[in-house]
Amino acid sequence: MNWSRVRTVARTDLKQLIESKDFWLPMLILGGIFFFIIPTSILFAVTHVQDAHVVKQLSTTLQVLPQKTQAAIPHASPAGRTSYAIAVFLLAPVAIVVPLTISTAVGAATLVGERERGTGEFLAHTPADVREIYLGKLLASMIPGYLTTIGGVTVYSLVVNLIVGPKIGHWFFPTRQWWILMFWVVPPFLALTLSIVLRLSARVKSTAAAQQASGLVTLPLIGIAYSYSTGALFGSATISFMFGLVAWTIALASLSRGMKAVSRQRLLGVADGI
Repeated sequence: MNWSRVRTVARTDLKQLIESKDFWLPMLILGGIFFFIIPTSILFAVTHVQDAHVVKQLSTTLQVLPQKTQAAIPHASPAGRTSYAIAVFLLAPVAIVVPLTISTAVGAATLVGERERGTGEFLAHTPADVREIYLGKLLASMIPGYLTTIGGVTVYSLVVNLIVGPKIGHWFFPTRQWWILMFWVVPPFLALTLSIVLRLSARVKSTAAAQQASGLVTLPLIGIAYSYSTGALFGSATISFMFGLVAWTIALASLSRGMKAVSRQRLLGVADGI
């Protein structure tokens, strides 16, 4: 495995994405909606509610959470405790949905797009091995979604600390579970999803077909990732680590199988099934 060639393939694709306003502008808008506009609106409304009856109802909503989770919420006003629970537990799946959506959109077109643009022949005749091409395409698809999430969570952290922090008495975000979620649980789910999407992109005849097929495949994965992320945050750090370990194991096995889907014949568009 020549990692220099892997980086070259990834860098070429990323350069094309950066130069395409049609890609990064919607990506920024999507991240802004989920990491800034929606959380700010919800948390501001909860922390500034004045009606006593509404405040009482807010406090009762915490009773649906597990006992260990309720015990982990700092002592504060009902609005403060509710906003803490929303910020830490209920909005967490955003960190999964956004990178999966962005990376899937990139990965669906990355291999079939080479054939449509006529650059598949050039790529097929490069010294790079098909495994190196596959991993380069994987990185080029994974990095935009993951970086958007890292930037989005940074903005989200400021929103949470500025709005909810005064109600709690100190800045508290990100919590330990969120650190584990971002750097241990999210990456394997991205890798697992992209291993399937790249396999589809190598086999279908057009970008439109790849996007439709990947959308159908990734919907169940988003649901599973949603459940995983919620369970990881509600549980202890050990449970979160175990969730990530299982996800990494499945992702590595799927990546190993996914490499077999890429061949020089498929890049040239002369393989069976294309």
